[in-house]
Amino acid sequence: MAEILLIVNAGSSSIKFKLYRALADDVETLLGGALDGIGTRPRLRVKGHDGEILADQSFEPAAIASSAAAQHCIGDWLTPHFAGHEVIGVGHRVVHGGPAYSHPVLVDDEVLRTLESFIPLAPLHQLTNLDPIRVVRARRPDLPQVACFDTAFHRGHPELADRFALPRALFDDGVRRYGFHGLSYEYVSGALRTLAPEVAAGRVVIAHLGSGASACGLSDGRSMESTMGFTALDGLPMGTRCGTLDAGVVLHLIEQKGMSAAEVGHMLYHQSGLLGLSGISNDMRELIASDRQEARMAVDFFVLRVAQAVATLSVTLGGLDGLVFTAGIGEHAPEVRAGVADRLAHLGVRLDGDANAAGSLRIDGAESRLPVFVVPTDEERMIGLHTLRLLRGSA
Repeated sequence: MAEILLIVNAGSSSIKFKLYRALADDVETLLGGALDGIGTRPRLRVKGHDGEILADQSFEPAAIASSAAAQHCIGDWLTPHFAGHEVIGVGHRVVHGGPAYSHPVLVDDEVLRTLESFIPLAPLHQLTNLDPIRVVRARRPDLPQVACFDTAFHRGHPELADRFALPRALFDDGVRRYGFHGLSYEYVSGALRTLAPEVAAGRVVIAHLGSGASACGLSDGRSMESTMGFTALDGLPMGTRCGTLDAGVVLHLIEQKGMSAAEVGHMLYHQSGLLGLSGISNDMRELIASDRQEARMAVDFFVLRVAQAVATLSVTLGGLDGLVFTAGIGEHAPEVRAGVADRLAHLGVRLDGDANAAGSLRIDGAESRLPVFVVPTDEERMIGLHTLRLLRGSA
């Protein structure tokens, strides 16, 4: 009987999942899928390891109105596929580990209560990350569950990178720069070490550009600083999140515009970013395809902020030996990569136009001083490896 792992990556409107065969010290994909459009246009799609379509089913919005309902639906679909296998554990992406957790942990009542206390730090994600854990606990209370944190990869930051210029007592109380997308950065940095070990051993910036976006500066594979801070609002502009913002704007909106804290929070998380800039869409593909000036401005704004972040992180690192693009926009938007490279020409970045258009693994031109890569991320695989190691006792 084969041992298998279920990996769950729950977002604000979708749940991605993969089923892996657990090997001695590695995982092998059996199938993977996603339930997208939770509460709006729910659709379950699943593919086998060979690309065969195993499921493609749509639902009424009321039938899948929450991440908990989505997890029940996924569980019902998966149950027949567990036949002949032993499920040894479930691994989950949890965005915020706060000051409490710097490594993956087995979930028990105390851990769950602690993670619930971090919901205000990541309101878009933390609650939906925890819902599937509760569903699995109710359905299979005997099954070990492992929480893997997006903040953990950054916990070794130098103190200068973790501080805000605020009273010290707040830092001691947990108000600090945590950084996010750590599971993605950990996977991509490991892939880069295999692909180009001499680059990975140096000073590298990885740009994780998706609906959520950030950049991370690494030295020999270790996170030194990230653009995201205390919450997942900070840093680069995102699909609907504002990114870096003068704190005085928040005070102005509350004190002068009469907005409540909840109204400001909703605007910053749900109505800002590419959507707010363009007034058209939060989808980079739509903005690139549009001929409207507002769309062009939003794309240019995003490109400028990404280039600025790379340059800033190069100062933290004391130089730059490589640049990596990953995640949805980073992997699939050559226009964005080209724009960022153009703005980093003073650092010696030059792209090969054909390689960039094709989304090749390496896209720098012959005259480029820096190697530039496009490395697909795989957060689910990283979660799977962490879960396996913890359950095997080798974490």
